[in-house]
Amino acid sequence: MADGGGHSRYVKLTKDQAPLPEDITPGELNQPIEVPQLNVQKCNECGQPLPESFQPPADEPWTTGIFGCAEDRDSCLTGLFCPCVQFGRNVENLRDDVPWTTPCICHAIFVEGGMAVGAATAIFYGVEPRTSFLICEGLVFAWWMCGVYTGLVRQSLQKKYHLKNSPCDPCLVHCCLHWCALCQEHREMKGRLSESSVMPMTVVNPPPVQQMNKPADDNNNEDSAAPSSTSNNGHTNMEIPAL
Repeated sequence: MADGGGHSRYVKLTKDQAPLPEDITPGELNQPIEVPQLNVQKCNECGQPLPESFQPPADEPWTTGIFGCAEDRDSCLTGLFCPCVQFGRNVENLRDDVPWTTPCICHAIFVEGGMAVGAATAIFYGVEPRTSFLICEGLVFAWWMCGVYTGLVRQSLQKKYHLKNSPCDPCLVHCCLHWCALCQEHREMKGRLSESSVMPMTVVNPPPVQQMNKPADDNNNEDSAAPSSTSNNGHTNMEIPAL
């Protein structure tokens, strides 16, 4: 501010010009602020921001073929005799928050249940015009649920690992080759999970222990001076050099 009669650069507000006080809730000023520019999709490898319309290319091939069921004997037998259990295990490996029993029960009710209704109707009542509609309805319902429900899971697997359609659309694969598709998905996740669990380890060896030793001449001088300095009933003789 200037001294004397000089004009000041600061403007003093009067009561009429002062801003009206606003009620501020305690903690209101400490609330986090959402910045839309920071909520962007980033690359998993380099961390660079990606545009909103970016879609990862689905060009990764499957590690095994659709007809390679014999490569894994356990999954082949499970998928053949208990496809609902195999499907539940696949969903559990794909999503950690879903237990395998939930998709297993859903698969057993909709897919195996529809096939069981059609088979039981044909066995107990025969294939007649009156029962043919119920048989076809059960089989079509099982075929439709098999293609849609399990096909969506296969599509989620392809998005996760950027896999391409092999040999065709995921829903169509399960409609035509349901058991082979279940085994292929199990082998794919089994191979990728085993590869991700093996991480390279860096072995760091500790440095060797270093000791500081005195020279041999200093040790000999100290040993020879020790008995001469201690004498006269334990009293120490100290010599003060003349200045």
